[in-house]
Amino acid sequence: MTSHGHYPDRNDGTGLWLAELTHVYDVLTAAGYAVDFVSPKGGAVPLDPRSLGWPHADAAAKARLRDPVFMARLQATRAAADIDPDAYLAIFYTGGHGTMWDFRDNQALKRAAESIYRHGGIVASVCHGAAGLLELEADDGRPLIAGRRVTGFSNLEETLSGVKDQVPYWLQSELEARGARYEKSWLPFGSFVLTDGRIVTGQNPGSSKEVARALLAALPAAHSRQADGQPGLGQDAHENR
Repeated sequence: MTSHGHYPDRNDGTGLWLAELTHVYDVLTAAGYAVDFVSPKGGAVPLDPRSLGWPHADAAAKARLRDPVFMARLQATRAAADIDPDAYLAIFYTGGHGTMWDFRDNQALKRAAESIYRHGGIVASVCHGAAGLLELEADDGRPLIAGRRVTGFSNLEETLSGVKDQVPYWLQSELEARGARYEKSWLPFGSFVLTDGRIVTGQNPGSSKEVARALLAALPAAHSRQADGQPGLGQDAHENR
């Protein structure tokens, strides 16, 4: 999750979009998976204030706001440079506008994600978290998302969000520029999720629950692959299409 909490020219802040974490966290932990909280800088994660109230924070997200253990973990995330990628079945990039500034060019996150993928794990994201996919490379040096069906916050949704003049780039356009086969819901902010091999992506905050289910469904195969010592398959472009 992001360490970045401000816009260039707005008084209100940005940061993690809370439900994009809590929905996935709740699904994975209920299934018995351990989840580590990681950010580019480590330490406290800023929360986007718009994500904390109605209608964006549902009962489950608000329950986590009242959970002192959960909130303490958000104040003490691990730095991306300090994690061992070999310990993980998946990396999940949460969203929030802050990710537009500190996911794309963070070399520690890039190394972790590429290592997890190369060893048969899953790379997943929701909404602006797809910024973390932009610079990932396959074994042959090509963009990992080239030719892959992916989604993320659309240009139209960025316009409707009211902060299009604040973001450093348009996420949809950058995904497409790297050869991704970008797809989106016909209805802005409607739930839309894609699984292409070992890449799982959700379009927007409304996709959080569905992307959690898709990631959960993909994890057993990743576990089996790692248990068998099977390495990643490079671009892996046609797996499970």
